[in-house]
Amino acid sequence: MNVHIKNTVPTVSNIVVFFHRPNIMESMKRLQAYKFQILPSGEQRRDMRRFAGACRFVFNKALAWQNERYAAGKTVKFSYTTLANLLPLWKQDPAISWLKESPSQPLQQTLKDLERAYLNFFAKRADFPRFKKKGHADSFRYPQGYKLDQANSRIFLPKLGWLRYRNSREVLGVVKNVTVSGKQGKWFVSIQTEREIETPAHPSTAIVGIDMGIARFATLSDGSYFAPLNSFKHQEKALVKAQRAMNRKQKFSNNWKKAKANVQLIHARIGNARRDYLHKATATISQNHAMVGIEDLQVRNMSRSASGTTGTPGKNVRAKSGLNKAILDQGWFEFRRQLDYKLAWNGGQLVAVPPRNTSRTCLCCGHVVKENRLSQSRFECVECGFEENADLVGAINVLRAGHARLACADTSPAVGASGQEPTEATQAIAA
Repeated sequence: MNVHIKNTVPTVSNIVVFFHRPNIMESMKRLQAYKFQILPSGEQRRDMRRFAGACRFVFNKALAWQNERYAAGKTVKFSYTTLANLLPLWKQDPAISWLKESPSQPLQQTLKDLERAYLNFFAKRADFPRFKKKGHADSFRYPQGYKLDQANSRIFLPKLGWLRYRNSREVLGVVKNVTVSGKQGKWFVSIQTEREIETPAHPSTAIVGIDMGIARFATLSDGSYFAPLNSFKHQEKALVKAQRAMNRKQKFSNNWKKAKANVQLIHARIGNARRDYLHKATATISQNHAMVGIEDLQVRNMSRSASGTTGTPGKNVRAKSGLNKAILDQGWFEFRRQLDYKLAWNGGQLVAVPPRNTSRTCLCCGHVVKENRLSQSRFECVECGFEENADLVGAINVLRAGHARLACADTSPAVGASGQEPTEATQAIAA
């Protein structure tokens, strides 16, 4: 992870801020997941594949049933209770009676997952639920019936028995549920816990604003910045080569399966590298700052395709596609998610501010115009002539906006906030 420290003092005068600590409760609930690789026997592996397949089948069947009701003119409102009552009837169907061999509770949890997907769709947090594919995110969840034996590094799961796992750290708290997932031939167990802890007081009183970007992954208002990792970009050529090799093989042949495993391995490398980078960056920031201001970026809207339709084709489609790849390669949403809970664990606070005009507002005179930002890195006020790095200007403006929200005890982004400010790459496309 490359962290760059700017040695020069910013040309704008220092901002004097006072971090106000709100009334803090004596204790708080901490939800935490512990993930370990499990070491199943051959029979247990076969059972886990069957259970994951059964959960995928139930999810897809429930989604298809819901779509059929909508096509017939009936309500689209999702009802978990209705589908949970249909589950025993499905098990009685001779064609799919093999569902009886799977534990009931993971199948019910799959219906809860579908219910959550519908809620996210209606709340405009996600797209409409999609059918699940075999081999993609295979998993199933136990809400109860498990037993954890940490002393002997093993866990008991209904219809699987005792399984050994690689015990790398102690599991703290009350176990709430256990999720089993498979990836690249390996199986993992994620143990979700809850515990009551004393509300921590952050050891630091420092506050910082962060400007997210592509040329610089994250620029801090103190002048330092995190260089981008670009894990997908570094592996893109190898991934394309592996995908073409897989497409040349006869589907479902042994050689095709080997080629597919190679593609999955590259995807895993990309994801693991990005996840490791984000964890290190968010840990560094959350441990050294009591309050962090960040832009409320709508990543989903920013990374939409510009292809348009047959009647109204889009413009600069290739350039926008490259921008979308670069945006998604950064992992901005995951960065914010990790920063949010890590700050809370350390006694800090994350403040989201509207991103509009953060890198177009002059720090000296407050003049706002798009011509102030001459390029990705250069800011020069057309009114007073103030010059500085554009990302640093954005970070300091985010800090100011965050401090203003904190002073007003409002840490949520404004409802109906105006449009997303273009990133430096968007400006390049528009030019």
